[in-house]
Formats: sequence, structure tokens, C-alpha cells
Amino acid sequence: MAETARTETEAAEVMAELAALEDPRARVVNEKHGDDHGVNLNKLRALAKRLKTQQELAHQLWETEDTAARLLAILICRPKAFARDELDVMLREARTPKVHDWLVNYVVKKNPHSEELRQAWSADPDPVVASAGWALTTERVARRPEGLDLAGLLNVIEAEMKDAPDRLQWAMNHCLAQIGIEHAGHRARAISIGERLGVLKDYPTPPNCTSPFAPTWITEMVRRQHDQ
Repeated sequence: MAETARTETEAAEVMAELAALEDPRARVVNEKHGDDHGVNLNKLRALAKRLKTQQELAHQLWETEDTAARLLAILICRPKAFARDELDVMLREARTPKVHDWLVNYVVKKNPHSEELRQAWSADPDPVVASAGWALTTERVARRPEGLDLAGLLNVIEAEMKDAPDRLQWAMNHCLAQIGIEHAGHRARAISIGERLGVLKDYPTPPNCTSPFAPTWITEMVRRQHDQ
């Protein structure tokens, strides 16, 4: 009980510190990307570095439902300590893009249940949840493709990506590009699918950045690999 009370006190202190870091200009920028908080991410990371890993505090911060607090919770938690069902609930609660992305990339990918969750989420009727499954699939395409049906993934992308909701479409497009970049035997088909569907073809891309349009993305990354 004493430990819990101490953690609750520390959580309240951290919430006050996050409130003091609130910057209206940062909030304007973040809200353009769908994230409802005004804390500069560099300052958030500095706070996490000072707090170090604290799993119980991370739980307390997550339960506040505050976006900045949840981002901080992700940075100070122990990724391998979460149960499968716990991560499933957390992902469904993570409705802002940054919390969703950090949870998948910083926690789920490092958790022993990641493969089980990848399979479950990829088939989920909620497109935001499904996008997390596709993000985990993209990670496997790049790092551990053994056992994946790459041709089957391309079949699904070809049939479903064009009409998928934005977050899911973006995740499927990333997977398409990764298959084309990493697997020469599937490259021509990946490029062909991208060209035919035209997803993100007109996406505004800043100078010196690679377009997310899969055929352009694949071609550029393969060129860089050959130049190395």
C-alpha cells in the first residue's frame, strides 16, 4: 500500500511537471497531426531520461488518459513486462496517432507476445487496430521474413489497400514498399501494384525527402543500397 501511495504521489508530481511544459505553439503543431497535447517531445524525452524505467509509474500515467502522460509512460515502461491482453486493451485505448505509433514501435515490438498480437490485430475489423498489425508485419518483412507469405500479403494489399481508411492504407503501403525494397523476387510485382493503385502518388513530399508512393520509395531505397 505504501508503495502504491508513493507512486500515486509521484504520478501527481509528474502530471504537474507535464502541465508546466505545456506550450501553446507545440499544441498547434501537434494538433495538426491529430495529437492533443502541447509538450515538446525533446523535453518529454528529457523528463523520461531523468525518471528512468518505472513500470508502476508508467501504469499510473497511462491510466490518466492524458496524451502527454501516455507518451511518457511508454518511454519509462518495461516493454517485456506487459501481458498480451494488457497490450491489446492499451492499443484500443490509444486513439491519438503518436501514442498509437509509440506503443507499437517502442513497446509491442519488444514484447514476447508481438507475433501473436500481429496476427490478431491484422485481421481486426477496427482499421486503426489493423494498422498496428500491418506495422508489425512490416517489421517482420524487414527483419524476420521467414515463414511470412509475401505473395499472400501482396494479394491482400492489391485487393484492399486502395479503399482502406487512411491509417490502415498508410500501414499497408509501408508494407508494400518494404516487400519491394527487401525482397528482389517480389520487387517487380510490388512496384506494379503500387503503380496500378496509385496510392499516395500525389502526396506532398518536401525536398530531399523520399516520396511515400511505393514505386518511387522502392526504387530510391534500392538505388541507395546499390550505391553503398
